[in-house]
Amino acid sequence: MRTALTLLFLLALGALPGALLPQRSLNSAKVDQFIVDNGWWGRLLDKGQFFAVYGSFWFSAIYVLLFVSLIGCLVPRLWEYFNQMRAKPVLTPRNLARMPHHAEGHSDVGVDEVVAAANARLKGWRKVEREEADGGRTISAERGYLRETGNLLFHFALLGLLVAFALGKMFGYEGQVIVQATGKQYCNSGVFNFDSFRPGLRVDGTQLTPFCVRVNDFHASYLHNGQAESFRADIDYQSGADLDTGTWKPYPLEVNHPLRTEGDRLYLLGHGYTPKFTVTFPNGEVRSGEVQWRPVDPITLLSEGATKFDPPLITDSEERRKNQLAITGLLAPSAVFDGTLLSSNFPEARKPAVAVDVYRGDLGTDSGRGQSIFSIDQSMVDKGRLVKVARKNLEVGQSTTLDDGTVVRFDGVTDWVSLQVSHDPAQVYVLVFSMLMVLGLGVSLAIRRRRVWVRVLPQEDGRTFIEVGGLARTDQAGYGGEFTGLSRDLLSAGQDKES
Repeated sequence: MRTALTLLFLLALGALPGALLPQRSLNSAKVDQFIVDNGWWGRLLDKGQFFAVYGSFWFSAIYVLLFVSLIGCLVPRLWEYFNQMRAKPVLTPRNLARMPHHAEGHSDVGVDEVVAAANARLKGWRKVEREEADGGRTISAERGYLRETGNLLFHFALLGLLVAFALGKMFGYEGQVIVQATGKQYCNSGVFNFDSFRPGLRVDGTQLTPFCVRVNDFHASYLHNGQAESFRADIDYQSGADLDTGTWKPYPLEVNHPLRTEGDRLYLLGHGYTPKFTVTFPNGEVRSGEVQWRPVDPITLLSEGATKFDPPLITDSEERRKNQLAITGLLAPSAVFDGTLLSSNFPEARKPAVAVDVYRGDLGTDSGRGQSIFSIDQSMVDKGRLVKVARKNLEVGQSTTLDDGTVVRFDGVTDWVSLQVSHDPAQVYVLVFSMLMVLGLGVSLAIRRRRVWVRVLPQEDGRTFIEVGGLARTDQAGYGGEFTGLSRDLLSAGQDKES
């Protein structure tokens, strides 16, 4: 037990870095920045896997050792518990006056009557009656076996909770995806549909639970200081047999009120804005672009991003790369201008505006390397292959004309929502084991293990001597009052009581 407690302490201590340090699985960019800011100290923490605490070798070792220690602790205790349940209450001590609780008295009632009355009073106690060599008769009684039952229940539930957590990490997964709140759809059919995906150790992403979601609209309410009060996405979803029939079911998706379907949970994490740009090329061709921009200010939802375009009707790949366009900059939902500087004073789209830089040239999208949708490849700018051709502040409906006659118009904003799909096949077991832990802990704390002994001796003058002793096996707190009432009842058949 001491080993298990030590390991439990180490597990809690080992979890502290996971709460205090950025974790790579949650925000790899923040981890990289932390390492850069802290030099050798950050690199040392990285080598020690402190930025991936819950998957580190040392945390896993503590977890496994705690698991083994609990099993090694509980199996012998369980065997001992079964032996105690079958064992008879212990013999009555020779000197009951040494017990923490003691009372005695005399009675004119015979021994048989006193013993019968004591047995009746101790109904519900586990007891055994014995005879002594001097002609006396004793009753040994015990109560509170459920205390150890609750103790074992708590520890076995803890063991089950550890197993359930491990199974959840092995066979569960989490994925995040951004969906435009304009009737766009998302289907849980493969990892390629997610913007980020964290699989369990035994998940390869090929057997995800199939369901589809269509985000029709998004509503947000804010306090006067800009703090979000409520988010709600009006969605339709298909799952199970509905996928075959094409039936859509409505659901109001809110924060902390996930959609539960087919064993998965769909959470609403947050939202942002998508600017809509219309580009009219010199030949008259028109292209529209709607790509989500990410918030850089969580209070005002001032956002940044990049919307990219390929020129139309150009089949030569080299020529096409020379004439690609990128619109980058800031988006303010409630625009405030300080001269030419743009900022936002409220997260609601009251007066949308953008401050954009327009680049023309090679975006580097054909290089075969991954590229963020929120930014352009700065290396292409440094090489001179991507050149800034315009800078402009635009409100809804305003446009700017580039040097070659291309017109870029800002047409407003739409909402996007960030959704998370969570699959944990062990979540029901985690709930059950957690409830059993609480139940077991409550039983072990509320019930006291206690013993009482009664000795009845016939006296030479024809009277009967009654002696009662009591002992609380775990603690004496609270047993004094119970023993006083019990001994009073056991001695009630006598006269001239003493205590």
